[in-house]
Order: sequence, then structure tokens, then C-alpha cells
Amino acid sequence: MPALVDTHCHLDAGEFDPDREAVIARAREAGVTRQVLPAVDARGWPALAALCTEDSGLHPAFGLHPMYLAGHRAEHLTALREWLADHRPVAVGECGLDHYMDDLDPDQQRLYFEAQLRLAREFDLPVIIHARRAVEEVIHTLRRIDGLRGVVHSFPGSLEQAEQLHELGFLLGFGGPVTYERAQRLRRVVAKVPLEQLLLESDAPDQPDAAIRGQRNEPARVRRVLDVVAELRGDTPDAIARATTANAERLFNLPPAPACPHPSQ
Repeated sequence: MPALVDTHCHLDAGEFDPDREAVIARAREAGVTRQVLPAVDARGWPALAALCTEDSGLHPAFGLHPMYLAGHRAEHLTALREWLADHRPVAVGECGLDHYMDDLDPDQQRLYFEAQLRLAREFDLPVIIHARRAVEEVIHTLRRIDGLRGVVHSFPGSLEQAEQLHELGFLLGFGGPVTYERAQRLRRVVAKVPLEQLLLESDAPDQPDAAIRGQRNEPARVRRVLDVVAELRGDTPDAIARATTANAERLFNLPPAPACPHPSQ
């Protein structure tokens, strides 16, 4: 089976401090050889960058997440431009809009989101988008700022919205939520979107799959996501692995996968 890419993993999170090396090793053994690590705030950029220099399979993205709005400052956008120029990450993000949390000012969110979209266009980088209860607004925003590409991670929208994003050049990330049988709308979307629009992700340590409900998630669990996606689409895991890995390599311009053990069956 081809090596898998976890296109959204917060491996720099404190939940992994006790056993980060073991988590990476388990991912490699499961065939998940590369992870894209999106930042959430400016304070975390240096540690994330340092972590990615320690392993050739870890690839950074720098951005300002809407859920951490209280800690963002206007000068962080200036600093982000400098980070993008100096470090050349694989993407800008995690950024976006979150209309689920009542205490997040919508106008401030829009300011930071649109500024990061323009930086992504300026540096010709893909953008990693968080869109919770905000998919429609995200689509409208992307239409106003052309010349972009990227992924809406943990896609929560409809098939119609997926089609609109496909027309705009955006891929969709799917992870643990698709493994829950009750997520019928999401599973229908996964079954029907074009194969070239699919990406696999863990969002670890969050969004565990149904088999580890309530536990810490980790990138090795992308293998479970792969199996469920293949089942929903009536295809083989090998075919889905090949396609989603090619999609991730193309979007993020990833270097070749590092050597890894043979994936466990």
C-alpha cells in the first residue's frame, strides 16, 4: 500500500509531550509517513518549526486559528509574512472562520482570515481552512479573493458546497467523524465527492474515530479513516491511499516520503 499523508495533525500540542516520538513511530508503522502540522497562534510558531526540523516527515504550516482570536494581534500578521518568507512552509494556516463559539468576534475573525488568504496568494501557498458553521461564508470569501488553492479541513458541509469548493480549486479533509455511523450526511458526501478532491487527516489529538471514542487521537489512526472511506466509496484501500497521497503531495508540494517500516495489516 502507498504511504499515507496525515494532512492535518497538531503534533506540537501538549498532549503529545510525554510520548511524541512513540506517536510518530506508530504512525510510520501504520504507513502514515508524513504529517502536515498547522499552527494555531504566533506563540507556537517557533516550537512547531523546531519540531519539523527533527523529522523529515513533518511539514509545518503557519497561521492564526480563529478559535485563538483573543491572543492574536495585528502585528502577528506582519510577523506571519516574515515567517512565510524565512521558513517557506507547505501552507498558510490553520486559519478560517468559527461561528460555533459565541465569544469569537465575527468581524475580527474575518479580518485575520482575509489577511491570511492574501498572504497565501502573495506567497503562492495553499491555505488550510477551519470552517465551523461557516462553510457558506468561506465560499463567498474565496470567490472574492481569487488565485487561491487549499483544503477545508474536517469538512462539515453539504455535497453542493463541496462541489462549489471543487470549482474554486479546494480539496476537502476527512478524518475521525466519518467513521461514526450516525454521521450520515458526512458519509454521503465522502461517498460522492470526486476522488481528486479527497484528503485524509487525523486532526490529532482531537476528533478520534469511533473505535477510540473519547480517547486521544493520533496520526496512526488515519489508517482507520482510510478503511472507512474506501468502504463508503466501494473502492479498495489501496486505490484510496494512492489517490489521497497523490492529492496531498500535489497540494502541499511535499518531498518524497521517508523510509518507514512495512505498514501493519
